[in-house]
Amino acid sequence: MTPGAIPTVGDVVREMERLAPPWLAEAWDNCGLQVGGYDWPAGRVWVALDPTVAVVETACADGAGLLVTHHPLIFKPLARIDAGTPVGRVIERALTAHMAVYSAHTSLDSAADGLNDLLARRLAITPRGPIEAPASGAPGCGLGRIGTLAAPMTLGALAAACRRRLGLATVRVAGHPDLTVDTAALCSGSGGGLVEAFLAGPAQAYISGDLRYHDACSVTAAGRGMIDIGHFGSERIMIADVAARLREALAGTGVTVTACDLERDPFTLVGG
Repeated sequence: MTPGAIPTVGDVVREMERLAPPWLAEAWDNCGLQVGGYDWPAGRVWVALDPTVAVVETACADGAGLLVTHHPLIFKPLARIDAGTPVGRVIERALTAHMAVYSAHTSLDSAADGLNDLLARRLAITPRGPIEAPASGAPGCGLGRIGTLAAPMTLGALAAACRRRLGLATVRVAGHPDLTVDTAALCSGSGGGLVEAFLAGPAQAYISGDLRYHDACSVTAAGRGMIDIGHFGSERIMIADVAARLREALAGTGVTVTACDLERDPFTLVGG
């Protein structure tokens, strides 16, 4: 970045890609610039989990030049941009306000000191490595983490600690509550795809979101445990973390970074 120059979207993206290298993204994913141009000015940056209509409209109203999200706006190629749909409306609003949208999804999940390492720290688990290493073999990178608890505890106590440490109303647990756990596997977001890898490894418990009924049956039958902390609950922690790291990286450039506080879990609890 040239001293005294107005920081651009490209300048901020370079810092993001130091945190979450794009080559770590899964082949099916669509990380990177979703809307806008790298040469656009980025005096204000917002960080959010999802590029929803509400988030985008509020960021635009705040004068943001760039919105950084975890989940991509565009997963598959669009046949048309219909402003009557949520995605089309977001694209229209962002372009009209000259605000770019950039997403770091599985690149941030897999990065060393990325979202899964952040989740491990929040849960007081010391990571020893990924559940599934990347093809590149980059050290410290890969999907999920396997790690050691500070001290052995029961599955029930671990579930309660996860709920407390993440500020969740509830968690779902499969397995015997008195199961002793000293090694746990975890994966932010939807972790169902790593259940078989978890069962093939040494961990007694698996912590993730969007976990399925039949996976719970398989894990319980294997004498292991599983804790579902929810998709939103396992990933919302990236907002404050990425915002803080961008502030540090962009200190002195004139860029202001806002951690979005608008988002809520779309699921609500009903019943007593």
